[in-house]
Amino acid sequence: MLRYTYLEKLVIIPTYNEKENITSILHAIFNLNEGFHILVIDDGSPDGTAQIVKDLQPKFSGQLFIEERTGKLGLGTAYIHGFKWAISRNYQFIFEIDADFSHNPKDLPRLYHACKHQGADVAIGSRYTKGGGVVNWPKNRIALSKGASFYTRMITWMPVKDPTAGFVCYKKEVLETINLDEIRFVGYAFQIEMKFAAWKLGFKIKEVPIIFQDRTYGTSKMNKGIVKEGILGVLKLRWHSLFTNYRKRVKNSEQLTSVAKEQKTGEVLAESK
Repeated sequence: MLRYTYLEKLVIIPTYNEKENITSILHAIFNLNEGFHILVIDDGSPDGTAQIVKDLQPKFSGQLFIEERTGKLGLGTAYIHGFKWAISRNYQFIFEIDADFSHNPKDLPRLYHACKHQGADVAIGSRYTKGGGVVNWPKNRIALSKGASFYTRMITWMPVKDPTAGFVCYKKEVLETINLDEIRFVGYAFQIEMKFAAWKLGFKIKEVPIIFQDRTYGTSKMNKGIVKEGILGVLKLRWHSLFTNYRKRVKNSEQLTSVAKEQKTGEVLAESK
């Protein structure tokens, strides 16, 4: 079994037909010079996104990685794949970000700071907390997004103003504690359930204000199926939390003392550098 030394920050970028954006977003993150590594999860993009990433790997050796999957399998499964990849390599902070610049890469250090220095276990790049906002987004999308956020808060009672946000930093301990195989949703509902599971398991969530900007290149992956999943998924989450032992189901029973030992080993390695 491979053993990895202390690796700190991994940004996961799911892609499907993002050839117009992928080179720019990768350079924007690496140009921060903040030690971020990047894992691209590509779902067989017919436009050649994966090949663009592979062509850049020699330039960013040891920092840029790609996992290729067959077919469009969904955002949620892409992130679950990436989370497991990150945990197995002992990354301490794992980030979600879109490839299309709707999330500003310059905000990544702010999410990191919230988890590293401000006590958060989950840091959310939030459009709807004080100081956040959206620009260049159609009115119908703004209404849908705000409506979904309000609906989610009312049904679940979760104290998160932007529960569908896809710009997030998780501490490794959060992803290790959640039974990722029990996260069932793939679109908006996936983002909601990850936050809901973290909240139910007692982790501290902090919202960091960001300005969300609509994509300039490429096409949105939003569709009616994702919206429907979000509406029904929130009701299912509430139902399970009221009438079943939701916390027991989503808690990873395999997270034993060995996890703590590995974490301690990583801290020792970091201090010795």
